[in-house]
This record gives sequence, C-alpha cells and structure tokens, in this order.
Amino acid sequence: MKKQHFILALTFLFLSPILIIKAQSTQKPVLHARHWVAITGKPLAATAGANIFQQGGNAVDAACAMLGATSTMWDVLSWGGETQALIYNPNSKKVIGINALGVAPTGATPEFFKGKDMKYPPQFGPLAAVTPGTPGGLFTMLAEYGTMSLAQVLAPSIQMAEGYPIEAQTANRIEGAKKRIKEWPYSKKIFLTHLGEDREAPHAGEIFVQSDLKKTLEKLVEAEQEALKAGKSRKEAIYAAYDRFYKGDIAKEFVRGCQEQGGLITMEDLANWKVYIEEPEQTNYKGIDVYKLTSWVQGPVMLQALNMLENLDLKSMGYNSTKYIHTLYQVMNLAFADRDFYYGDPYYPPKEPMQGLLSKEYAKERVKLINWEKNDAKAAPGDPYPFQGSEVNPFLALLKKWGGRANLDRSNLPADIDKFTQENYLAGTTSIQAVDKDGWVVSITPSGGWVPAVVAGNTGVGMSQRMQSFVLDAAENPYNVVEPGKRPRATLTPSMALKDGRPYISFAVQAGDTQDQNLLQLFLNMVEWDMNVQEACEAANITSYQMHGSFGEHKTEPGRLLLNSNTPDWTRKELRKMGYRLEFRDRTSGPLNAVYFDWINGSFWGGSSNYGEDYGIGW
Repeated sequence: MKKQHFILALTFLFLSPILIIKAQSTQKPVLHARHWVAITGKPLAATAGANIFQQGGNAVDAACAMLGATSTMWDVLSWGGETQALIYNPNSKKVIGINALGVAPTGATPEFFKGKDMKYPPQFGPLAAVTPGTPGGLFTMLAEYGTMSLAQVLAPSIQMAEGYPIEAQTANRIEGAKKRIKEWPYSKKIFLTHLGEDREAPHAGEIFVQSDLKKTLEKLVEAEQEALKAGKSRKEAIYAAYDRFYKGDIAKEFVRGCQEQGGLITMEDLANWKVYIEEPEQTNYKGIDVYKLTSWVQGPVMLQALNMLENLDLKSMGYNSTKYIHTLYQVMNLAFADRDFYYGDPYYPPKEPMQGLLSKEYAKERVKLINWEKNDAKAAPGDPYPFQGSEVNPFLALLKKWGGRANLDRSNLPADIDKFTQENYLAGTTSIQAVDKDGWVVSITPSGGWVPAVVAGNTGVGMSQRMQSFVLDAAENPYNVVEPGKRPRATLTPSMALKDGRPYISFAVQAGDTQDQNLLQLFLNMVEWDMNVQEACEAANITSYQMHGSFGEHKTEPGRLLLNSNTPDWTRKELRKMGYRLEFRDRTSGPLNAVYFDWINGSFWGGSSNYGEDYGIGW
C-alpha cells in the first residue's frame, strides 16, 4: 500500500510540471484584479500608478502618474514629447479623446526645409521638434477627470528625477547614441555621466540623476500650491501650472535653450498651443464598438481594416494560415495606403474625408481589390468622397498620379539596413493602461523626445522629434504638408472597445507604424480566435513594411513580411510563392498592453506582452 502511494506521489511529482505548463500557456500570467489595474512600459512606472491607486486616486490620476514616470525614465519618450489618450467616463458613459500632440513652430514651412536640401523635416536635432504636448496633456486630463493634486501625481516623477536606478535598455540606448548626444550641450550634461571613459553612458542600475528636470517639476508644483493659497480651485491650480510651463519662466528657458541650439520654437508657439478634448472615431465590428482617435494619428486605419475584414470569413481560413496572413497583409496595405494620402490635422484645411473612409460601403469596395493569388505591391489609396455625400475629391489629379514615396532601393545598402528600418518602424513610445472599480478607463500612447533627444536648455526637458512625420510635397499627402501651427500625422494610437454599452477591452502598444497592425491582431485574437487577454498579448503577429514609413526618409518595402519563428515551413513556402520576402523573429507580439473587462465576475483581466519590459500591477 505504501509502495502504491509512493508511486502515485512520484508520478504526480513528474507530471505536475507538465500540468502546470499546460495550464500556463503564456510566459506571463493573466493579471487578475478587482479594484484597479496599472500597466505601462516599465515596472517602476507601473509602481508609480499603483501607489496613486493605493492613495485613493482614480484611473486618470494613476495614468497621469505613470505618464510622468515614463517620461522621467526616458522610456522611449520624455517630457517634451506628445500625449494622446482615450478616456471612458463612467458618468457620461462616453469615450473621450485627448489630443495633446505638439505643432510645427513658426518658420517651419516646406520652403524652409527644402532650402536646406531636405526631402523631409529631419529625424533628429532641434529642427525635428514640434512644441511639447505631454505636460499639457497631463495637466488637462488631471484637471478635467482626475481627483488628486498635481503635487500628489508628480511626486513619483520628482523622486525619480532626484535619482533612480536606470535600466539596461535605456542606458544602452544612450551609449549607442552618444556620438549624436555630444552635439547638444544640455543633452551631453545629462546623459553622458562618464564622459571620457570607454563607456560614457550610465551603467545599468546606476542612480541616474536629473537635477534640472527635478527643478522644473518642482516649479510646476509650486505654481499649483501658490494658486491654491490664493483661493483657486483644484482645477484652476493645475491650470496655473499649465500656464507656467507654456507661458512663464519654464517656457522662456525652454525657448532660449531650443533656439540656442538652432530650433525654431518661439514663446508665441508655446502660448498659442492648446490641448483638444475630442469625440473619437468609431466603428462597429460584429456588435462591438471600437474607438480610435481621428486623422491626426493613424488610429482610423484599424477601423478601416475591421470594416473590410467584417466582409470575410476569417475563422474558415484558420489562425495564421497562409490565407489568413495574406488577407491581413492585403487589408492592412489598403487601409495604410489611405492613411498615407488622406490623414492629417483635422483643425487645418483641407478637411479629411473621414466619413467616407470609415463607410462600410467604401470598405466593401476596397475588399474587392484584393488579389487572392499574390501580394499587390502597388496597393494605392482609394477615393472615399463618393461615400460621404455630394462632395467631390479635390485631389483627384494627385490621386491618379500617386506613387507615394520612393520604394527602398536595396542595392548598395549597409548590411544592417533591415535592423535600421525595423528600429524606425518600432521606434519611439510606451503605452499606459489604467482602470478602476468606479468605471474609469484610460488608454494612452505617449511618445516623443526619445533618446537621442535635444534637451531644451536648463529645463531637463527633451524635445520631440515628431516633425519628421510631415511631408513637404502635397503630391505625397495634401493633408499632411508641414505648416506653422499644424500637427503632423502621428503613428500613436490608443484603443478602446465597448460591448453592450460597457467597456470590453482597453488596449495599446508601443512602436511606430506597426501599432495598428499589432492592435488589429490583438483584437481579432480575442474576438475571432477566443484567446484570453494575455494569450492575445503574446500571440504571434505579422508585420507589413509595405506602407510608407512615418520616420526618416518615409520609405516603403512592398512584400516585406515579418513572421514569427514558429511559422511552419509549408506556410513559408506558400507565402514566398505569393511574392513575399520573409524574415523571422522569436517574438512578434508588440509589446502590447491590454485590460479585458469580466462583467460576469466583476473583475479585470490584465495582459502585458512578453516582448519587452512592459509590466502590470493590479489589486
């Protein structure tokens, strides 16, 4: 009898790891929570959000704390970058858009850049900068929808600016960019902590101190405190800090430091800039309402793709089969071609034809263009104007001639060109998810001012590099030609979905032009393929490089397709026959962050991809 017990125990001992592995099909577990969830690009920044929740803040307060922390940590962005958000307000039961993208400064015209022999505004340096948007976005979200003071929300950022142990990822990025960083004196002072040594950047784990930034953040809190002492309300006091950043002594030093290094931003540019609270775009996919920001980012691309895919039987194709991959690639190329021609700042003429672009009838016509036998390397924008009433397309002549930008000539290219192109596609942001038991939901994709950034004087604030997303020639995109005061069409694209009038999924991802590719696939993974949120975050995605890049030289590579390394040989063979040039990576999932709302059990399911350092905390 004892022997039988021993054998059973031994059997369980050997089988239990197998059972655990079978039960745990993802590298990270689902994050289950009842009261709140905080997810972002770095563990320390997620902790900042958790601390705010534990102090009684709502999801907006926590999201603002995480935004400040990631900006302080240079998590591929900084305080001079841009912020875009979707917020679900449980009181109005509506999704709200936050437009805190900076604008082109005085003097930023096509003629100015062409006079410098540039095909596009530069990728780096002071001339790459639009006005800072992240501070204004944070102040606006906190004032309008938060509950806490700026002092409470910025406390983690101020502590981190005083000194925090820098991660290897950021430290190594600084080391790799040190030659360029040395061109800018204020950047060199902050980043190159071991100037003259073999390694001039900080070491992983080194306490990274940002004294100038700490002073700037303390000035913002000081402005709030002075306003409160003068009898101002919480909201008015937060906007007093807004004014100090954009119109006061911080603005003066920012402008001085910018112009000293060759930038164009003026005091008037900062003072005239403002945050817009907007109504987002939406579509319905099989009973699910999906929300995205409008044409000043690429978000509607996903809505267009869903409208097209709704006409197809995806499940019959099989997950990541040859036909499924081909379908996604072709649909995304059609949607992105429309982005490349029609998207731009909706507050500047010409007015983008969003009604037509998001029309279900237009989607049906676009689907008819798919070649089911091979890749269409010449996928082009369509004409949505017939689908929005009596309007006539004012740019038909340009549309007929449209060739986009130059295809990437692969002759005489450096050996690491694929790495360079991939880094451009994946460059430059983080993502933030925050939800609470009272129903507030926040999805943010902040960005800009990434390493290597030009720091504006003694503010400690890195300037944005978003100017490069403009074009100089209307033939490429008549809606996105650079102009002073205008926002460039950015890649940043938070997402939210509601089902039966209640939050269903809140999701976002960092990267550049890949964002709506990843987000589309996460959504389909959950809706069509019945994955839970963590499985969907880690699942194998595909990436197209056929659309025209939003960075650098805006190149396109028709047929270039990134697949997961686990893609079967027969699928690879079939795709190559269809004209695809394949490459592979072990992880192709994002990095995606998402929260699923379990209304049956009254809980949250948090998901965070195993791709990078993104991390979540819940309670």
